[in-house]
Amino acid sequence: MQKDNVANQREHLILLLANVHIRQIPKPEQQSKLDDRALDYVMKKLFKSYKMWCKYLGRKSSLWLPTIQQEVQQRKLLYMGLYLLVWGEAANLRFMPECLCYIYHHMAFELYGMLAGNVSPMTGENVKPAYGGDEEAFLMKVVTPIYKVIEEEAHRSKTMKSKHSHWRNYDDLNEYFWKVDCFRLGWPMRADADFFKTPKFAYPNRLNGEERSAGSVHWMGKINFVEIRSFWHIFRSFDRMWIFLILSLQAMIIIAWNGGTPSDIFDAGVFKQVLSIFITAAVLKLGQGSLVA
Repeated sequence: MQKDNVANQREHLILLLANVHIRQIPKPEQQSKLDDRALDYVMKKLFKSYKMWCKYLGRKSSLWLPTIQQEVQQRKLLYMGLYLLVWGEAANLRFMPECLCYIYHHMAFELYGMLAGNVSPMTGENVKPAYGGDEEAFLMKVVTPIYKVIEEEAHRSKTMKSKHSHWRNYDDLNEYFWKVDCFRLGWPMRADADFFKTPKFAYPNRLNGEERSAGSVHWMGKINFVEIRSFWHIFRSFDRMWIFLILSLQAMIIIAWNGGTPSDIFDAGVFKQVLSIFITAAVLKLGQGSLVA
């Protein structure tokens, strides 16, 4: 982690805890030490999305607390500090919340192993972080590889003028972490994983104007929802307006054909004909459902 990020998030965490602590204990004489209620409140807010993600994928969270009561508060502070550090240095990956949950899940597990003094079964040494050692290791080895995938997909959308279904944006890449299969990515993340594979294409180099290839032959593509844009998209987007106009036109034609005055609608025969707009509405709804989104 960068030193400036560590300093900023340290201050961020202190202010969060201080604000909650002051609101819960307004009397100055009782504010001698950090109250556990403030700590639990902030922790609950910070990890609400992460715990929901773990529950959705059927995985236990990495927020393991020690049995010794004196160490619980310190462990909670470390977990929250790590979360804020990951969030603060994630840059544009903040648009991918499930991706951040995946990253934090593994880093929190490493933190627990380091604090508990666990020994790696492979090396026999104490557990060490997979991306530790360098000052900017997280930025260069975790954030940058994921962002390069986003960058290459963005270049493809601009230069190739591909259909929306042929390239991935932030939401499409984030959907990779909606299923338990995302754990195949591993930790440290495998460079040959499907997530990092992009379609092979050529785009101009911004420095010298020459074309250079990017990506690979194998492409994972979109995972869940695929939006296919077509000429009919405008009708699907404004369906209520079109349906209202068509039904109004039908009713006015029926009234005009049977006399032309608004009072004719109270005639039993004309009124029955006007009720046919409900049949038309059902047909239009069926047509709307058949249109490609």
